[in-house]
Amino acid sequence: MKQFSPSCERNQEPILAVLREIFTAPGLVLEIGSGSGQHAVHFARALPHLAWQPTDIAENLPSIAAWRAEAGLPNLREPLALDLFADDWPVKQTRAVVCINTIHIVSWQGVERLFAGAGRVLAPGGILYVYGPYRYADRPLEPSNEDFDRWLKARDPVSGVRLFEDVNRLAGQNGLLLAGDRAMPANNRSIWWQKG
Repeated sequence: MKQFSPSCERNQEPILAVLREIFTAPGLVLEIGSGSGQHAVHFARALPHLAWQPTDIAENLPSIAAWRAEAGLPNLREPLALDLFADDWPVKQTRAVVCINTIHIVSWQGVERLFAGAGRVLAPGGILYVYGPYRYADRPLEPSNEDFDRWLKARDPVSGVRLFEDVNRLAGQNGLLLAGDRAMPANNRSIWWQKG
């Protein structure tokens, strides 16, 4: 029932350091692609001024619920099913959207749906935060991310490390302005946009 992700364990502290900086005001955070549920517990515990709403596809909800039940945190909400390809999301408005290690897994159409949905549900001034590997037009992709990109595409041809410029253009088309782009451990990035 309760799943464990080693990568969640490794990256949660570096991600938390960025979230502490950008999520200073109280409000609701919608996490998309909560996976095992580890991040939701870690961030909700460390950021008690935020109401944390984990979501994922239905098959991943039991693990998130198990982590939540064990943690017993008052600001960690019951997980909800959210399908990027559904026309209706279960949360209608939020102060922030967090999406970790998802953009390189889903298809490009899924990335488009993520940004369209975030643009729709974010309150003015709200933030979309994403974490993961990216390629940039003006520099070569790191060897470890080249290997990862090949592995992703062999597993599923529609996935892969995305070009930052394409993702940033998509953000702009949905009313989101780039607010930060920071290097993270293991050749990952923390990138966030603010709704105008």
